[in-house]
Amino acid sequence: MATVTESNVLEAQPRTPGNKNEARRVRRGGKLPGVLYGAGKEALSLTLDPRQVTRILHSATGHNTIFDLALNGERTKAMIVDWQYEPIKGALLHIDLKRIAMDQKLKVNVPIMLKGEAAGVKQQGGILEQVLREVEVECLPGDIPNSIDADVSDLVFGKVLRVADLPHSDKLKFLTDPDQTVAHITTVKEEEVATPEVAAAEAAAAPTEPEVIKKGKQEAEEEGAEPASEKPEKPEKKEKK
Repeated sequence: MATVTESNVLEAQPRTPGNKNEARRVRRGGKLPGVLYGAGKEALSLTLDPRQVTRILHSATGHNTIFDLALNGERTKAMIVDWQYEPIKGALLHIDLKRIAMDQKLKVNVPIMLKGEAAGVKQQGGILEQVLREVEVECLPGDIPNSIDADVSDLVFGKVLRVADLPHSDKLKFLTDPDQTVAHITTVKEEEVATPEVAAAEAAAAPTEPEVIKKGKQEAEEEGAEPASEKPEKPEKKEKK
């Protein structure tokens, strides 16, 4: 479960809300701009240590981690709800935090972990395909699981693991469609790939049309001219007087 420990403390300092230039100034100073909202209170602009935020995102519970947010000498239960990365260097650009009430249920996405070796792979030579990688659940903050573990040992061709088959207790309410496919056994047909020698031979054997003819046809079609193969009509003979 995503429980809170003393090591799950994220320190933050208040900042004055500003534009993009102000956010760049915060990042140049080695800090991460962020926003805290929720619990019926006003939103606050913050600066945080990007290393602490990265540690939480890379932990076993990831963004579902509930931690103590230390701000202005007080601690508030919070969790990460959104974050942005710089697309090239991969550095964090912004973070959104939400205040959490431990006695109120919330909706989160939990990763699905497949366990065991499927019989369809071991005995039938198939391939295990995971279609759904996370499921949305509703529960109390203290009951958020690190993951939903699903045993696929009995999975064979023609059998499908669905959301309804995932293990869960009364503390979790699944919000994802129970009929949605989580995993199944499939097979992949190998496509024949022509070698460079074969491709070159096929290209040489293929009949080609001279470029001049192709160009002439193109110009004729563009100008609406008659095809060259058709003979022009003979002029009518004048009658002798």
